[in-house]
Amino acid sequence: MKTYKTNLDENKGFFSNLSINTILIFITVFAFIVFSLLLKFNILSIDSIAIKPSNILEGKYFWTFLTSMFMHAGFFHLFINMFSLFFVGTILQKILGQKRYLSFYLIAGLFAGVFFVGLTFLTKDFSWADSLVGSVDSFAVGASGALFGLIGLMMFLTPNLPVYIMFIPIPIKIKYAAPGMLIVLWLISVAGNIPIGNTAHLGGLIAGLVYGIYLRSRYKNKVREINKYFR
Repeated sequence: MKTYKTNLDENKGFFSNLSINTILIFITVFAFIVFSLLLKFNILSIDSIAIKPSNILEGKYFWTFLTSMFMHAGFFHLFINMFSLFFVGTILQKILGQKRYLSFYLIAGLFAGVFFVGLTFLTKDFSWADSLVGSVDSFAVGASGALFGLIGLMMFLTPNLPVYIMFIPIPIKIKYAAPGMLIVLWLISVAGNIPIGNTAHLGGLIAGLVYGIYLRSRYKNKVREINKYFR
């Protein structure tokens, strides 16, 4: 019998351990608690934790590109992101290997932040853009940018993976679900005037798509074997 290894860079097979993803979730939850307490007792300001484009453009608080990934707007925001990360990250860590998975997660999150700041700067003189993109004085927090990076990557590595989104009771292939989620969230934020980091989501998705194209091209046979699990 001929067997195949699906892990792209570690000789551990498809069912490698989940430690990196689990640690990421624990760190994010812990950071949310710590940051919330520091804000509550006025030890830190929101400017020193969340991304605010005007701060970045003034050359201040560059570390918020990282800290914002581990802070959330509330418990529900944290729960949704960590719940999604548990399932998406579990699959991708098995495919990528721990080091590659962690590196990409952080890079996708950072790129999402840069994309958010860059797009708000380019559209800052257009009032209509505030509801679509966000203003230079808006704050952004959450792991959603990195999470959308993982989702974008899965669109190329496991395009037929069935997933459940929001309140839809039937599974949808991720190659359709990913852009659908982005569009729905954008419509919700515009129609309800709800501050959702849509441009950060888009930036993360772009990072995932680019990396997915690279991996699919470089590891054609391994990606083909991986997709035998998802018909």
